[in-house]
Amino acid sequence: MEKYKKLIIVVNIALVLIAFNYSIYKNEKLLKEGSTVLFELVPRDSRSLMQGDYMVLNYKNSTIGDTVDIPNRGYLVFELDDRGIGHKIRFQEAEEPLHQNEFILKYTKRNNWAVNFGAESFFFQEGHADYYADAKYGALKIAEDGKSLLVGLYNEKLEKINVEEE
Repeated sequence: MEKYKKLIIVVNIALVLIAFNYSIYKNEKLLKEGSTVLFELVPRDSRSLMQGDYMVLNYKNSTIGDTVDIPNRGYLVFELDDRGIGHKIRFQEAEEPLHQNEFILKYTKRNNWAVNFGAESFFFQEGHADYYADAKYGALKIAEDGKSLLVGLYNEKLEKINVEEE
């Protein structure tokens, strides 16, 4: 029986490591192959004593507005302008239908007024809050299936905000 316990532990550890590495692989693939889209945001200044400095990002496109009854999970359908900024068209439950020049971004409903894209927190080194205070856009890498990762913050000139070490 003792022999089986060790085997079960080893198998479980191997499964956890496989799942963890697969998740890393999927995110790396998204970073490499995903499309970068900027979304206008309104940052809310936040601070966590346990986690350090961070901003809670409130995307302009995340507000539900007059759309009262949207699914708890679904897709934001958006279009891109000539500067690469995404603009909300509608919310829908499935990936399809999409019209020409429309793209999708997965969401989960936060409350009756807004949705989450899964990229609502931006962590940065303590003392660097001033660098990010004027952030105007959040940049998301988006896969064709609507999954996304936050890759940075941009200013009003559409330049990525990079903090140079002093």
